[in-house]
Amino acid sequence: MNTAVAIRPFVPDDALRVRELFIRVNRLLSPPEMRGAFDAYIERALCEEIDRIKAYYQEHDGGFWVAAQGDNLLGTFGLELASAHSMELRRMYVDPAARRLGIARQMLGFAEEECRRRGIFNLELSTSELQTAALALYQSAGYRLVREETAQSGSNKTVGSGIRRFYFTKAL
Repeated sequence: MNTAVAIRPFVPDDALRVRELFIRVNRLLSPPEMRGAFDAYIERALCEEIDRIKAYYQEHDGGFWVAAQGDNLLGTFGLELASAHSMELRRMYVDPAARRLGIARQMLGFAEEECRRRGIFNLELSTSELQTAALALYQSAGYRLVREETAQSGSNKTVGSGIRRFYFTKAL
């Protein structure tokens, strides 16, 4: 597969493919003993965020983008305002069939540039212990670990259920 991808703003025609990618990636992340917790997380996130992406990210002073190659949706990510001086990277997913091709690094670079374009010079993000490739990417891209915690309760941002989460930041 040629790794040249276009990163563009989400449009309503992307909704079904974004939803499918979100569900597929989260089901792959789910350890068998946590399937119920992941299913609950998926349903909550679909309702509160994924099935209303445009509205959700407008409400959070952000945006949502997709990485595509022709008609193939290969990745997603969103940005939401975390504070007056910081944005949070959200929903960075790459289709499992397109991993290890540099797409996540390309999306991360785009997100950083979008923050700078908006006059925001700090990017925050979090990921879980289940996402080892993401942990390695963020560390190699200069993100500094600011805290880790064990998430007990679920939200549209975390499964909860005792999964360790790592919170990073980078000055842009």
